[in-house]
Amino acid sequence: MSYKSGFVTVIGRPNVGKSTLINSLVGEKINIISPRPQTTRNSIKAIYTGDEGQIIFIDTPGIHKARNELDKYMLEEAYGSLDGIDLIIFLLDGSTYWGKNDQMIYNQIKNSKSEIIYVMNKIDKISNKDLIKKQQKYSEKVGEDVIPISALNNKNVDRLKKEVFSHLPEGPQYYPDDMITDQIERFVFAELIREKIFYLTREEVPYGVAVLVEEVKERENEDYYIRANIYVEKKSHKGIIIGKNGKMIKKIGKDARKEIEDLMQTKVYLDLWVKILKDWREKDNLLRRMGYKS
Repeated sequence: MSYKSGFVTVIGRPNVGKSTLINSLVGEKINIISPRPQTTRNSIKAIYTGDEGQIIFIDTPGIHKARNELDKYMLEEAYGSLDGIDLIIFLLDGSTYWGKNDQMIYNQIKNSKSEIIYVMNKIDKISNKDLIKKQQKYSEKVGEDVIPISALNNKNVDRLKKEVFSHLPEGPQYYPDDMITDQIERFVFAELIREKIFYLTREEVPYGVAVLVEEVKERENEDYYIRANIYVEKKSHKGIIIGKNGKMIKKIGKDARKEIEDLMQTKVYLDLWVKILKDWREKDNLLRRMGYKS
């Protein structure tokens, strides 16, 4: 059997389930998942390695109209991820309708030299009758068959993986068997902390939250000490994240620590600090400091 490999960009509008899908395809939690849109800010490589070959998935920020410098960076990341790749997965939301952002993405990719697989996610949220109707409507829009899946429930994900491999060329193994992401540990730790903030504060804290891991060290007893700063733009947001009597920050720390321990397979001491950094999303030097610009 020939060995196949290639680079696959997953693109779609905000909150369509790109990160959930990639985590499901790889079989490990690489990317942060939140019920809120625009949680992914960087293009993140997640790696699936199997007997049949290796797929390097590139998760992208959701495409939407830019409102600030951070948004502009996210759009550049998303469209930049389309260069020099083998395959595009255009992810659509089966629980809603074809919107302006879907059209904007379609216009951008329809003449791409890369092959495209069209996928309709969130079929767990609709009836079988609606599924068939929605699948037909999306197929008419793109002029191709659309694969229905539920990334959340792993439904049809194996079928999609086989479809991906059918489009990839024969090629080498780019990364070692046990490597599941190209991101350094600090970035992954910061993303897991940021995910917990999104989940636990919901609509109370807007998108002006960044997490920077300042220190990681292995201690004599073989556990890890991780110190991270949580940056917000307003004093009121700092109060929400800390919570009454520090309850919210303790909950964020507890939930994030558990996931980091699962990832590292060792005990972790997580030291979180909340700081105000006004308008950081608008300033190039602060965006670079947060790792969003080179």
